[in-house]
Amino acid sequence: MKKYITILLLIVIIPGLLSAKQFAKVGTAAFQFLKLGVDARAIGMGEAYTAVTDDASSVYWNPAGLAVNMENSQIFVSHTLYVADIAHDYLVVSKPTGLGAFALGLQMLHMPYMDVYEEDSFDVPTGETFTCYDFAASVSYANAFTDKFNFGFTAKYIREGLDEYATNNFSFDLGTIYNTGWNNLIVGMSLRNFGPDMEYTIDDDNDGQYDEDPFDLLDNDGDGLIDEDRKEMKYKIPMNFSLGLSMDIISNEKTKWIASFQIDNTVDRLETYNLGTEYKVGIFSLRTGYQFGYDVAGLSAGFGVFIPVRFGKIAIDYSYSQFGDLQESAMQTPMRLSLKILY
Repeated sequence: MKKYITILLLIVIIPGLLSAKQFAKVGTAAFQFLKLGVDARAIGMGEAYTAVTDDASSVYWNPAGLAVNMENSQIFVSHTLYVADIAHDYLVVSKPTGLGAFALGLQMLHMPYMDVYEEDSFDVPTGETFTCYDFAASVSYANAFTDKFNFGFTAKYIREGLDEYATNNFSFDLGTIYNTGWNNLIVGMSLRNFGPDMEYTIDDDNDGQYDEDPFDLLDNDGDGLIDEDRKEMKYKIPMNFSLGLSMDIISNEKTKWIASFQIDNTVDRLETYNLGTEYKVGIFSLRTGYQFGYDVAGLSAGFGVFIPVRFGKIAIDYSYSQFGDLQESAMQTPMRLSLKILY
């Protein structure tokens, strides 16, 4: 069965990627926050994580990873502080059962309120304020169909708000993990953010109705006016296909060293490549990685500690990554912290 599912995913996905035109479609996708990676462990490894993920953060990277560790319920919290006080928060609660692993997730990109300025001068505040946000809620399921093959999926509700305007959408993620059994060599694949195009609904004439007369030169609503609301453009959501490999270089009771590689193909950019590694000694871990083909991303690094406690285990991770021209110094970079509680 594992063989047939893997072949099916390759048949459906790979031809579309190979036939895609090789030019960057920058600015053509909405809901960009769905591309913001989570988990300081994953970021520290250069986001080469599709084949590595094995805990509650799998909800983002590859839902099949939820079924790798079926021994513990987990709570995962991730916080990232970007420039201009923009924050990205992610929360997942997962639970293994006899039917498989289930998880609920919430994520939000948010920022402080900002002043509204006069349209003519752009330097005189009106006294009004506004903000914008992105939000997603998800439910995931994964199961181990054999001792080597896992499959999982996620369904997401997505919402974006900009001042008084908002739009809603939904998407799905699919993922597989196959362990070859040789040096823990793992092949991971995930298709993320597969769903319909996004479209804002805007009432241009403020009469409480939407898209009344879109470009047909007819008074469809009988109020004597023509083409009151313009037809809003549709935007794709950032669908992404990831193919990853990971394996153990060293693995014993005290030390573990893994290396990973990943290829990403997203609808609004060219292919990107990620390399990552993690070296673990006892309860401490060191990580580094590099991302190729990104505008602002490059080197990343991080560390973590895995602490046994009375009720289970706690993992605390931190990561650093370069942020290109958006950082004036080495310290002005997104601060990423994550916490995992296994109980």
